[in-house]
Amino acid sequence: MKSVDVIIVGAGFAGLYALHLMKQNGRPAVVLEATNGVGGVWHRNRYPGARCDTESLQYSYSFSENLQQEWCWSERYAGQAEILRYAEHVVDRFELREHIEFGVMVRSARWSKHDKRWTLIADSGEEYSARFVVFATGSLTNPNLPDIPGLEKFEGDLLHTAQWPRKLEPLAGKRVGVIGTGSTGVQVITELAREVGRLTVFQRTANYVLPARNMPLTEQVQQEWKADYAERRRLAKQMPGGLLGDFNNYSALSVDAETRETEYEARWAAGGFPIMLAFNDLLTSQTANDTMAEFVRGKIKQRVRDPETARKLMPTEFPIGTKRVCMEQGYYEAFNQPNVELVYLKEQPITGAASNGLFLGERLIELDALVLATGFDAITGTISGMKIQGEIEDDLATHWQKGPRSYLGLGVAGFPNLFLVSGPGSPIGRSNAISSIEQNVNFIASLIRCADERKSERVEPTFEAEDAWVKTLAELAERTLYAKARSWWNGSNVPGKPRVFMIYAGGVPAYLEACNDESSHGFPNFRFA
Repeated sequence: MKSVDVIIVGAGFAGLYALHLMKQNGRPAVVLEATNGVGGVWHRNRYPGARCDTESLQYSYSFSENLQQEWCWSERYAGQAEILRYAEHVVDRFELREHIEFGVMVRSARWSKHDKRWTLIADSGEEYSARFVVFATGSLTNPNLPDIPGLEKFEGDLLHTAQWPRKLEPLAGKRVGVIGTGSTGVQVITELAREVGRLTVFQRTANYVLPARNMPLTEQVQQEWKADYAERRRLAKQMPGGLLGDFNNYSALSVDAETRETEYEARWAAGGFPIMLAFNDLLTSQTANDTMAEFVRGKIKQRVRDPETARKLMPTEFPIGTKRVCMEQGYYEAFNQPNVELVYLKEQPITGAASNGLFLGERLIELDALVLATGFDAITGTISGMKIQGEIEDDLATHWQKGPRSYLGLGVAGFPNLFLVSGPGSPIGRSNAISSIEQNVNFIASLIRCADERKSERVEPTFEAEDAWVKTLAELAERTLYAKARSWWNGSNVPGKPRVFMIYAGGVPAYLEACNDESSHGFPNFRFA
């Protein structure tokens, strides 16, 4: 059995930073990574068109000023390959690789009340022991597969975007189907439309898809950022999503229609998430939200030539922003191409699969390849897939059957010395992922250091603090429009998963205030023993 002070599960951006910080603090630590490489979601998701929807200059580490200054991004929104190169660079620059074990799939974790240690067992049977365990497994890791009768009969290439093969026969000229029009689907559809012979898009729910306005990053832009990176990072933490942008802190209904239209047009032209910062009540007032939703639907109508296709692509079932908005670069124009067909599954559902395609009732759509852009069992899926036994009677998955419970998204009562990075109850999904990761890991490291200073063998949130945080999460979500959407944010994209809004909806500044208040007062809502 291998024994260390800290075991970190996952070698994505969270796991890499956690390892770096533990090394800096002189703690023996190891990362256990199920795949053969670092990068997490960017290692697994290699589908055509894979790209980050957060600007590169913000979707990056801030813990090292030298790293910020020396790394140069090529585009406003980095593609998968470039982000993976960045992760590899971080591993080599900070000498992390020797502390990472690849190909280790953790199947279970068990806490020993007697030894005050965790034992983790891999699928190989190998055992690892640690005083502390940090689950850095990522929020978008466990693929969600659609339930299509007879799908096992399909003899063409069956591809999930999160499990894209390294080597694949070119799809150029082939008949390809894509199921799903979320962020991943938007990217892969745009890319495949340019090369395949026939593309059939199967859409269940139309999404709000906003222009990214991707472009090469000039040397001037990069130097402007690098000249005052620290100040820009500080200002970003004051924004609701932790991303720098021009936030109008007044109601959409406090100005006239012409002023609103001018504001939306300017932000549409600029591209990116800041369009959601146009007014402060877009996620709390249905009337305010409707003004932006109607603006976006008007843009879709302008860009899609066929009126019937445009109708199907116009989202009407949920308020804009209540599920993660998608970013595009030519998505709507793809549906103007003669080789692209849109199937609206609410009107023509898939009834089954054949060896050579999918049935829509009696109609067979013949396919050579089928791409499943059906997303993930997000936030909790990977952790719930392991058998994690703490000090309470139920294992973690059973404990979370009615919805996940945590304090600050970082710890779970009854599971001593176990920590989550970007867990349920944190702002993950509605914030800049990497800056949230850094803050979470810094908090965990401080908590561990506090346990040492108090000569405590174990630390965990109190049940009272966890109950209060779960109540806070629900109350914050109820003040918004989020309940009106089906999304991975509330688990409704996975059949049978409890429908609970899993994300802290109070905004990054309020979350940081809660965490800072906790740490500055000596972690009063944690039990040290």
